Amino acid sequence: MKKFDLNIEKILENWETSHAIRELIANALDEQLLTKTKEVEIFKSGNSWLIRDFGRGVQYTHLTQNENQEKLKNTSVIGKFGIGLKDALATFDRKKIKVVAKSKHSQITIAKSEKEGFKDIITLHAIIEDPIDPKFIGTEFELVGATDKDIEDAKNLFLKFSGERIIETTKQGQVVEKKGKHGNIYINGVKVAEEENFLFSYNITVMNASIKKALNRERTNVGRSAYTDSVKKILLASASKDVAEILAKDLTNINRGTAHDELTWIDVQEHSVKILNQQGKYLFVTSMEAMQHPDMIDQARNSGHEIITIPENLKYKIQGSTDLSGNPIVDIGQFVSNYNDSFDFTFIDPDNLNDKEKAIYKLTPKIIELFGGQPKKVKSISISSTMRKDFFADVETLGCWDEGTSSIVLSRKTLKTITDYSGTLIHELIHAKTGQDDVTRAFESSLTETIGKLCGHILDK
Repeated sequence: MKKFDLNIEKILENWETSHAIRELIANALDEQLLTKTKEVEIFKSGNSWLIRDFGRGVQYTHLTQNENQEKLKNTSVIGKFGIGLKDALATFDRKKIKVVAKSKHSQITIAKSEKEGFKDIITLHAIIEDPIDPKFIGTEFELVGATDKDIEDAKNLFLKFSGERIIETTKQGQVVEKKGKHGNIYINGVKVAEEENFLFSYNITVMNASIKKALNRERTNVGRSAYTDSVKKILLASASKDVAEILAKDLTNINRGTAHDELTWIDVQEHSVKILNQQGKYLFVTSMEAMQHPDMIDQARNSGHEIITIPENLKYKIQGSTDLSGNPIVDIGQFVSNYNDSFDFTFIDPDNLNDKEKAIYKLTPKIIELFGGQPKKVKSISISSTMRKDFFADVETLGCWDEGTSSIVLSRKTLKTITDYSGTLIHELIHAKTGQDDVTRAFESSLTETIGKLCGHILDK
């Protein structure tokens, strides 16, 4: 038997038994990862709880306070500092829990003893004895006195045992579906903080300088400022429809003031829109736009679009932008453009018009002459029994300039009177000539100029 001085009098007074058990579980999980051996076992046998891995086996050298170079090189492991096991043993001693560590190398227990050369100082020692089974595989820690609740509390500090479902894994970490009311922040699978108003839990697997600095030996109460940037990066690296739909659903709560904290980040809002736009048929509108254009909303729903209400500041952020696949994001302007491009007119052959309609239609060349001639852009003038809706106007659409086909299309309804037909035709000729939309200064100026010329031409005659 040999005594190994742990050089501990009192340490980590605020640690509970569950924190010490956490360290044993963390070491076991690290060993499993490093050696690629089978799953860690945590089970009860009689009055004892046992934690076992199937790795290389604990040795007394693991009790020295020294950074583990093997673990430092592997970014996926939990432990790094080389002092977690000592802290755990000290806590078990303070909590009157008997601990026995077994491996093929030795059997280790703990006891208080005089520090060598200093009889007045009593420190915690590891008692190193020969192994009971030299062929034993892995390491087994037996805890006598630990309660079922201690074990359960310790297991809940690990993503692996939390019952929380991983929704998506990115290069930065994982988005996790939270199980309770609060979100958990994990670093390499170990819980370091709770967030009362987070939409998800997160497992950070890439540690930046802020996290490394904030990650204390206790692995608890790591401040939000340390991991905010990492959480953002995880969300912005996500491409899952499940993640985007949950974010988008919460977007509607922003105006109510009940949205979760992730939705205060405009870049996260924008990213959720980009994922959704890529994954399906959505129309992104503000609540004001939805109230102002109910016909458009009905048309969108009827064509299979799901309506997502977004805040005003996000509206300007996504305007004219594309999703993760390079497709235009369908806001209110893009929807109208898509609708116009996909609309099929029902054209009518002039020979199939009734006599009154034919008489008015034959006046087309004279009307164009009064206008000042047919613009070069206009390749054809057609009559249709169906017209595209103008979602931004309160009046019925009677004509349109279709730049894509270089044609003017007029509703058959305009052929009821010369006034309706000529007025609509000239209106669309001005659109074709100027390339300007309604209610623009350029269009209004051109309209005024055309009316003046027509009056002058008629009066001269």
